[in-house]
Amino acid sequence: MSDPILRLEGLSKTYNRGEPGEVQVLRGVDLVLAPGEVVALVAPSGAGKSTLLHIAGLLDTPDTGLVEIGGQDMSGTTDRARTAMRRRDIGFIYQFHHLLPEFSAAENIILPQLANGTGATEAQARADDLLDRVGIKPRAAHRPAALSGGEQQRVAFCRALANRPRLLLADEPTGNLDPATSDQVFGALMELVSGTGLSALIATHNMELAGRMDRVLRLESGQLER
Repeated sequence: MSDPILRLEGLSKTYNRGEPGEVQVLRGVDLVLAPGEVVALVAPSGAGKSTLLHIAGLLDTPDTGLVEIGGQDMSGTTDRARTAMRRRDIGFIYQFHHLLPEFSAAENIILPQLANGTGATEAQARADDLLDRVGIKPRAAHRPAALSGGEQQRVAFCRALANRPRLLLADEPTGNLDPATSDQVFGALMELVSGTGLSALIATHNMELAGRMDRVLRLESGQLER
């Protein structure tokens, strides 16, 4: 049996520790994400879902607990090792697309590949393929300002998958879109995920979208509830 793509064990995180206004956002969180599994993370605002995603994505560290990616314990590793893991195996999507405005849609997908050592021809082919999968390849040469909100977010999805990560972490990826566009863009995301076989942990307030994933986890009072 293969190792989980993501395993979190006993995570705790408190901000302003030891001060009068300290806030404990995570309390002994355990989570296992299997290869190819797509899991929804549902939580009220301020419940700590972004903190959990940042720890899972090695952008933050817990006060206590284990973070394991693809069977590799990342607890106590160097910043360099964490950066290498993020670049190689983890893709991130946020509520806002954060595309580079001076570059085209295709270039926004090509650049992270070049930074990861991929050749220009291969990077271009990968960008074309991803844009085609989400239905906006004809818009490849357009800069973000010339794209709709839904198109911009689709490009952000493609960029997150450009380097073929094993783990995708998404924080309200359709939260900035109207309901109709959100549904279309989420469908494109699910097609991308299923087509590549990667695992995904997707935070969302939208219970209809959450119900389309393999399972739903709820984060309340710093703990996960199934």
